[in-house]
Amino acid sequence: MAIPLGREDLDEELRIRLDALCSMLHEEPFMTTPIEAAGAELATLGHLGKFGLRCTSEVLGKGLLALPEFQPVQLYAERIALAMGALGAGFTAANAESVLAQQESMQRSLLKAVRDANWNLKESEARFNEVVTSSTNGVLIVDLDGRLLKVNAAIGQILGHTSDELTGVPLLDLIEPAFTEMLREAMTDLAAGAVDRVRQSQRLLRKDGESARVTLTASLLRGADDEPMHFVVVVEDGTELALLQSELKRQALHDVLTGLPNRQFFTTQLEIALRRADPEHGITVLHLDLDAFGMVCNSFGGRVAERLLQHVAQRLRVLMAGEKAMIARFDGDEFALLVENNANTPSIGTIMKSINADLNEPTYVDGHGLAVSVSAGVVHRPASDMEPVDLLRAADTALRRAKVRRRGQWEVFHAGQDADERRDHAMAVTMPGAWENGEITVRYRPIVRLAGGVVTGVEAGLRWDRPESGVLDHDRVAGLAEQTGLVLPLGEWLFRVAAGQSVWWRQRGQFDRLLAVRLTAHQSADADLVSRVVDVLEETGLTVDGVAIGMPAGVLSLTDAADNLATLAGMGVHIVLDDFGLGPLDPAVVADLPVKSVRVARDLVERRSPYVAALLPLVREAGVAVVVDGIGSAEQAQWWLDAGADFATGDHFGVAREPGEFVEGLELR
Repeated sequence: MAIPLGREDLDEELRIRLDALCSMLHEEPFMTTPIEAAGAELATLGHLGKFGLRCTSEVLGKGLLALPEFQPVQLYAERIALAMGALGAGFTAANAESVLAQQESMQRSLLKAVRDANWNLKESEARFNEVVTSSTNGVLIVDLDGRLLKVNAAIGQILGHTSDELTGVPLLDLIEPAFTEMLREAMTDLAAGAVDRVRQSQRLLRKDGESARVTLTASLLRGADDEPMHFVVVVEDGTELALLQSELKRQALHDVLTGLPNRQFFTTQLEIALRRADPEHGITVLHLDLDAFGMVCNSFGGRVAERLLQHVAQRLRVLMAGEKAMIARFDGDEFALLVENNANTPSIGTIMKSINADLNEPTYVDGHGLAVSVSAGVVHRPASDMEPVDLLRAADTALRRAKVRRRGQWEVFHAGQDADERRDHAMAVTMPGAWENGEITVRYRPIVRLAGGVVTGVEAGLRWDRPESGVLDHDRVAGLAEQTGLVLPLGEWLFRVAAGQSVWWRQRGQFDRLLAVRLTAHQSADADLVSRVVDVLEETGLTVDGVAIGMPAGVLSLTDAADNLATLAGMGVHIVLDDFGLGPLDPAVVADLPVKSVRVARDLVERRSPYVAALLPLVREAGVAVVVDGIGSAEQAQWWLDAGADFATGDHFGVAREPGEFVEGLELR
């Protein structure tokens, strides 16, 4: 192996060898063998080639003869000539041996490289075969004519064929006819080099005649000369994935508990049904709600409630089986029906009657015989361009109206009612801002004794001066506040302001009669009602015997409201039962309650029924005073006085006014 030297090192090395050569020429006896060895050593320096050796020989041949130590020339000429020949022979032999050694080493390296390449190729082929064999995807080697050369076991499992049955079969013969042209064009583009890879959703023909949904990926393999050799096609079986996706989609669009479509799916189908509805008969949407379902949950727990929901779902399926209808479960105990009407579709009343009649039959769940009724909001024959979301909202609105009355009722949506309700909702949600801005104030109107017209008290109420749409009276304001729960803080504020005003009047000797306030249903059942009243009385200094509080008669069935009534009455508060109906049993009922007055319902005041007049003495015999509201004329006041009423309010006796105007009005009277 030659070791290359730098210029200075080479000069030093040649000087040493020249000295050695001169010494060899002087030795006795003179021999050429050492000089051949020196020539061989020159070959190992790695700096001399064929031309370098010739140049070196010429320089040495001439230079040695000129050196003084080789004078006279006749004595050394022969030795120098022989030395040049020996030097060249040694160099040539060593150089030839080096070349042979290098060739042999190269040959060994080439043999090793070939052996390693063959080994790697076999290992790569083995690894490829293992991957192909164990792959769950089908792998097909296809020749340029489109026939299968080799396939793995996976494609056989997908298609139901053995590998031998598939070998030699044209690939296009395995494709459904409707999809063959698409694959043929793609393979042509692939062979032409127009694309590098093809990926398609395909349908393969199984041995049993069924179709297999697959994703097919094909690529072209080329040889060392870059010429196309064959196609490699990978087939991913999408059947299970499609089934899984279908199941996931079904679960996403259906209720897990009942198996019915959910709100999302129902909404989608509703949009389709609106477009294809019969122009004459249209569609009907019913939003159903199970009455008293919360009682079932609270009494028997979730398991029984869930089984009851499943029972309801099954019964609805059976009841609507003869109609072109879809049943869905919304949230909780809410269901929906979409009926595509025709000439023979039963009326809404008939459908609701059959549903409630069926569900009123007890079903036994864990030994409990349970029956339910259903309330419904109905949208009948909506316009075809109505948005599904708006339609469902309308059905929900009608449902809430139906549930206000009684259980097991249904109500049809009317657009005019909806517009009014939307307006009310808009006012209700903007009321807090109006209150903060001072648009809502407290007004006062007199309570008079019908016999003589003497003012015996003052009733405080709310008034909303709306800049854009006029004035709302107390009943309207309280009703709107009831919808959002604002009535609790607003009602407490009303009582505090009115109590403070009453104390102010008393301190100045202007007015020292009873202060009356009316409560809504929400206020009457408020768990903090008593503490609110006590706090206001303590803050303002108004005595308990100077207060009258009215509660709606309809809330007495609520435990909280009944408890509040009894507690306040026990404190000495004058309790008034508002919206009193004067039914046959009402006088007896009121005798058992700690109330001092009843206020006749407004609709009865307008009618002035002789039957009602006949019941008033019974109420008075129970020691309860009768108050009528809404008296608008002297004639009306006289009728109720003759009927036996004690006190009255209304525009005939004075409209609701600000505190100063109220006192001035009293002075004028």
